[in-house]
Amino acid sequence: YYRMQLTSIYEYLGERFGVSAYKTGAVCFLLSRIVGASFRLYLVAMVFQLAVFEPLDVQVPFAVTVFITIALIWVYTAKGGIKTIIWTDTLQTAFMLLAVIVGVWAIAGELGLSITGMAQTIAQSDFSRIFFFDDVNDSRYFWKQFLAGASITIAMTGLDQDMMQKNLSCRNIGDAQKNMVWFSLSLAVVNLLFLSLGALLYTYAIQTGFPIPEKPDELFPRLALSGVLGSGMAILFILGLIAAAYSSADSALTALTTSFCVDMLGVQHMDNQRAERLRRRVHMGMSVVLLIVILAFSAFSNDSVIKELFTVAGFTYGPLLGLFFFGLLTKISLRDRWVPVVAIAAPLLTWMLYHNSAEWMGGYKMSFELLLINGLLTAVGLFVISIPKGRKS
Repeated sequence: YYRMQLTSIYEYLGERFGVSAYKTGAVCFLLSRIVGASFRLYLVAMVFQLAVFEPLDVQVPFAVTVFITIALIWVYTAKGGIKTIIWTDTLQTAFMLLAVIVGVWAIAGELGLSITGMAQTIAQSDFSRIFFFDDVNDSRYFWKQFLAGASITIAMTGLDQDMMQKNLSCRNIGDAQKNMVWFSLSLAVVNLLFLSLGALLYTYAIQTGFPIPEKPDELFPRLALSGVLGSGMAILFILGLIAAAYSSADSALTALTTSFCVDMLGVQHMDNQRAERLRRRVHMGMSVVLLIVILAFSAFSNDSVIKELFTVAGFTYGPLLGLFFFGLLTKISLRDRWVPVVAIAAPLLTWMLYHNSAEWMGGYKMSFELLLINGLLTAVGLFVISIPKGRKS
């Protein structure tokens, strides 16, 4: 990215393969961001429903709560977009981490555990198990998770415009590499905190008989808002979740609007008045799309948001992974107009494998490694549409 001095990382696909590949990369990013922003806002809407409307015994449809959640983003950035946001990313992250740390401390206190006792309780529980080597068909099998985790990191960080833009803002590639190292180290600590919180939540629910909701994402908010951990915990939880989700969701809505207008509609080549009018319409359209995706997720999913997010990412980021790897590891040219066909066919084949793997592969259950399989299928498809050596495009 630094060598080519790219502003949009998907420009690489345009220079390497052609316009269709560039557009395909941009569309994959749009789909991935829509899903990511929708799932985060779903959490905020769910907490609004649990914290505001249920205690008031007011029957408000979830669709109305979602509409209010998205409308708040408009109010949040009404006077000039992201520049008007007062809370910085650092402050928002601080609220999130404070909520997690206080949550761990409060639950440990309710269970009568010291720091040492808390560590021992988590270590002795099934929740702390990492290495699953006994059954390759298990979705938790270690090497599946390891390879999937590496693929997800490459795709959702290295091939994501929003994530890479932060690194591209560094002065040089050396600073960007240092930034990635510190980012990785801090992320390991934060993940350990969240995993500890999760283990303690379920340990507390099992030991005290606190009802475990059907949707796993509701356990922490229901416990925090029940008053068992104190009113301060409820306030911190709401602030932490809203700060964390809104900090990414509002920027994602802006990024979606900008990417669609620039990459798909080419507003940079229009007069200012027409471009501004189009941006407003696209902004409204993207908000409606987010609302629809949130409601669809609420209606059809009973699993945790993080699991669903990584599963869907396996389908949307797979073509990006295949395109970039094929471009970086080979010097083969493509029939550019066929790239979108490959980018659609590969996720469809992956979806068929994902839903029929147990039946077709002797009980083997696909997990998050579907991203890697999707990327490989994309690469195979790109090879099929490649131009034989010596022949012009």
